[in-house]
Amino acid sequence: MPNDFFCARFAALAIATPLSAYAADGPSIVDPLVVTASRSGDLTPADLVGASVTVVDDQALQQRQTLIVSDVLRDVPGVAVSRIGAVGGLTQVRIRGAEGNHTLVMIDGIKASDPFFDEYDFGTLLADPDARIEVVRGQQSSLYGSDAIGGVINYITLTGSEAPGMRLRAEGGSLGTYAGGARVAGVNGDLDFALSASGLHTNGYRVAPGGHRDVGSDSAGVSTKVIWSVAPNLYITAVGRYSYTNADTDDSDLDSASKTFGQTLDSPGVHYVNTALYGLLRGRLDLMDGRWTNALAVQVADTHRSLFDVADPYAPLAGQPIAKTSGDHGERFRESFESAYRFGDAHVKQRVTVAFDAEQNRSQTTVSPFGAFLGQEQIDTDGLVAEYDLTVADRTSFGASVRHDWNSRFSDDTTYRIEGSYKFSDGLRLHAAAGSGVKNPSFGELFDFFAGRFIGNANLQPEKSTGWEAGVDAGVLASHAKVGVTYFSDQLTNAITTSFATGVAQPVNLAGSSPQRGVEVFASAQFRDEWRLDAGYTYLDAPQHRRVLIGGVFTNFDGQAVRRARDIASLNVSWAPLGRPYAATVTVRYNGKQGDLAFTDPSYVPVLANLKAFTLVNFNATWRLNPQIEFYGRIENLFDQSYQEVFSFATPGRTAYAGVRLRY
Repeated sequence: MPNDFFCARFAALAIATPLSAYAADGPSIVDPLVVTASRSGDLTPADLVGASVTVVDDQALQQRQTLIVSDVLRDVPGVAVSRIGAVGGLTQVRIRGAEGNHTLVMIDGIKASDPFFDEYDFGTLLADPDARIEVVRGQQSSLYGSDAIGGVINYITLTGSEAPGMRLRAEGGSLGTYAGGARVAGVNGDLDFALSASGLHTNGYRVAPGGHRDVGSDSAGVSTKVIWSVAPNLYITAVGRYSYTNADTDDSDLDSASKTFGQTLDSPGVHYVNTALYGLLRGRLDLMDGRWTNALAVQVADTHRSLFDVADPYAPLAGQPIAKTSGDHGERFRESFESAYRFGDAHVKQRVTVAFDAEQNRSQTTVSPFGAFLGQEQIDTDGLVAEYDLTVADRTSFGASVRHDWNSRFSDDTTYRIEGSYKFSDGLRLHAAAGSGVKNPSFGELFDFFAGRFIGNANLQPEKSTGWEAGVDAGVLASHAKVGVTYFSDQLTNAITTSFATGVAQPVNLAGSSPQRGVEVFASAQFRDEWRLDAGYTYLDAPQHRRVLIGGVFTNFDGQAVRRARDIASLNVSWAPLGRPYAATVTVRYNGKQGDLAFTDPSYVPVLANLKAFTLVNFNATWRLNPQIEFYGRIENLFDQSYQEVFSFATPGRTAYAGVRLRY
């Protein structure tokens, strides 16, 4: 079993001195293009963006044999991932110490969070055969409105022109797992099209400590993207996506006389079903030789979640019938208009963008055994964005944006963002950004109700955040490698937390502010056309005020926020020699010790639980029979590490998988 301290320091050392022993030949590191950092729709080189940006490209997704998108997000600096139970369980992604619902998630440009919870469950997202991920960290509400406090994650499927042809994938392995994917894409005249599908079945493993029930899941996703070039200056894009997840889950022991009260226990038959339908229709008109673009878009997100549990939630599980005991439905309609005008010359480039968003969010509890509010509630939000961008000699950049939101339930709000970047001739780059963000309370926080356990708070006010960051990065070894470090500091006010003062959990706004600050380090390198290195490290200081039980005593706790380790590191090294049919990748992921809340006291006041640090090592390999057929395999948790990332939920040991990819 690897030593956690050694692995963390090894990853940090690799970041600081990226393979300096290798000769500096082969391809140079080229900064990727990103679309998320602006509302103009333009692709911008990452080294001209003042904010911190990470792009996980399609090559990285394939080299790491990514099946669950949240797994590869563990390699992004500033990001913490926690999954409750087995594959298919609720999976939260936190950026820079913010909460999971402070991350704005877009899929092919669609705001994808569940309208009921106002948070995206990454347990429902399987990786498509050809895709890329953009992660922009820091407050982005001035561009996108509510939710973008910690940052934005944009998951993008590739177009037919970017990845033409047919792809087929099939694999199977440990835990009764089998999965597959298919994609057909290309360009036919004026039509660019891509259709993909992914599916996963797993029998799972024993999630309850000491339990005997395997917790498995079935997941599927279908996606289509079509771009029609109606005329040389008129384009219509249509996106459709459907996801389905049917996942087993275990309840907590609610017998106050039990020694395992509050801990996970075997719950035969208990499961939840989550379905989501997303759609987008966007038209773009280019005028004045492309200098002035105007885009009009409409999008929809429609989600349903149902939990099937025992008919009497407080009765013992044995012999009780399984019924739909809770359910919710959320739908979001969003209309947007974006107009961007570009002017200047080849040396000085300027762009002014104006955008308007109108959003209608309708949510309701559909099934409740406790008498929760079953009516539909609607919250309307309109937002106006003004954005200015300047680039000088493709070396200096400056950007500023401001947004005003009108909200039908909460007070109006104005957010802003400024950022800049400067590249020296020797490859050194300085960048900085500052801004503000806002997060509106969700329907569940406002109105949800569970008898004796939880009651919503209709008086909640939006959470707000301000922050700044400054960093430096540089190309080294004749630009065959790149390293960088960024310091960030944020302040969250009106933080929504859970109060147990009345013996029943209820969300409340905290007085004062909560700081989140830290350091993010990254390194990437490419050598001899065969070696690729990607590494990241995050130090996070995110104190969180809570009243908890420590050693049986009520205590005001102001330590590190739960489910966010102070230290997180990752290292990916891939070897793909030219002219050879084989390749291999080693992935090392370190997660430092962290806290969690355990409801193991009958008073229902949370107990602070400490979870140990852990290191996971994966090994992947591929062998290409010919240009059309490739065999692959991987071993996850190579050293069979025992660990927990959520209290009282066991994790899988060593597993192995093998499969085949076909390309035409």
